[in-house]
Amino acid sequence: MKRIGIILVIVAAIAVVGFQILKNGEETEAPVYQMVAVTPRDIVVSASAAGVIEPITTVEVKSKASGEIFEINVETGDVVAAGDLLVRVDPRVPQATLRQAEADLELAEAQLENSQAKLRRSEELHKTQSITDQEYEDSRLAVASARAQLVRAQRSLEDARIAAEDTEVKAPISGVIIQKNIEVGSVISSATREVGGGTVLLQMANLDTVQVRALVDETDIGKIRPGLEVTITVDAYPNRPFQGRVLKVEPQATVTQNVTMFPVLVRIPNAGSLLKPGMNSEVEVHVGSREGVIAVPNAALRTDRDVGSAAQVLGLDPAGVNEQIAAARGATDRSMAAVGESDGATDGQGSSGETITWRGREMRLPEGVSADAVRALQAKFEGASDMREVFSSLTPAERNLMQQLREAMGGGGGGPGHGGSATDAALSGGNYVVFALRGGVPEPVPVRTGLTDLDYSEVVSGLSVGDTVLVLPSASLLASQQEFQERVAERAGGLPGVQRR
Repeated sequence: MKRIGIILVIVAAIAVVGFQILKNGEETEAPVYQMVAVTPRDIVVSASAAGVIEPITTVEVKSKASGEIFEINVETGDVVAAGDLLVRVDPRVPQATLRQAEADLELAEAQLENSQAKLRRSEELHKTQSITDQEYEDSRLAVASARAQLVRAQRSLEDARIAAEDTEVKAPISGVIIQKNIEVGSVISSATREVGGGTVLLQMANLDTVQVRALVDETDIGKIRPGLEVTITVDAYPNRPFQGRVLKVEPQATVTQNVTMFPVLVRIPNAGSLLKPGMNSEVEVHVGSREGVIAVPNAALRTDRDVGSAAQVLGLDPAGVNEQIAAARGATDRSMAAVGESDGATDGQGSSGETITWRGREMRLPEGVSADAVRALQAKFEGASDMREVFSSLTPAERNLMQQLREAMGGGGGGPGHGGSATDAALSGGNYVVFALRGGVPEPVPVRTGLTDLDYSEVVSGLSVGDTVLVLPSASLLASQQEFQERVAERAGGLPGVQRR
């Protein structure tokens, strides 16, 4: 029984890796690739994260007056406007102080009038030398002292009025009462006189616009920038998504269970205050999208390093395949240079009628843009293997030129000459090789890719609708299969129905 089990495992392994197996007296070759037609499709790239709804502005309402709470005019959930009366504190002591200050002011005004009258009499007597100089100076000093006393009384009255007004706690902003910490009869302390900062009476928040602090994995954070559109869903309204925009990406990461995350702030208009602070939410940041672009499965893309192994699987000579790829890329470079020279041959001043062809698309240059500047920018992208490095090296003038070219091309995506933003084009674009069927024979085709959703990649150049590409196993899988095939072939020489290859 054990030997039979080993035989069955070996036979199954041989079938997986493409061995020849006799079936109905005939040999059949297990396919090692899948043919996929190149068709237009939509590509959408997004980054998902979770977060909690929180207000943008939260205000703790405190009282400058201390004492007993006499009246509370709001409850949690109430919407109030700035200046509305929220809480009234015991006003008896401040009002008594106010009346005393009013009386002191009246006394100070009377004392000033009396001292001024004495000074006028002293001036007349001093002219006739009926009083001494010292008595005259004393009269002038009495007037100055009475005037100072009047100013102190005026200040005391103003302070007393403010203290009386402070017994009425009013809303500092327009918003919603989200928390209430006191009841009628509670005794509170002043926020301005107590070392501890006083008693928090209420908490208010403006919920017209809220935000989500979403934690985004570090692998996705490079795709996110301020201004990107975001879709937010909450459990309270599962069938009603909310729209927002990325406000900022926090520079400091947080590590949770050995996972590095970056907080991303998302602003959300909150009409009707449907979103409440503390709601759990799912955030989907729309990084980029393409509609109706040529795309191929990512499994069909091959780098220069694993082209040789793919060629062997298809029965092609790796050296010949590399020569074909080099020849194709050289022909593309020469044709692009020739197109640039023919279409951009003008006085270089960027006239409004000047046209140029970039990656197979003809465009009329905007006013003030020269063909020389476009060709110089084009040279940076041609042959580049890492689009991120190219974009990071662009000068402000070159970035502005890219924006003008995107507008001239009418939007879209995929980098210069294909619309879209620099971030979109830098997501996963690069140079690859695919094997396409040309005349029924696999042929290596260099391609340049744009946006990718990790399943499919936009093809910027190299393929057209109607082509057929071959999806092959990965290079690592091919290597492991070949190694396993050799081991099995050594041990399966005597198995009936199995032919060594």
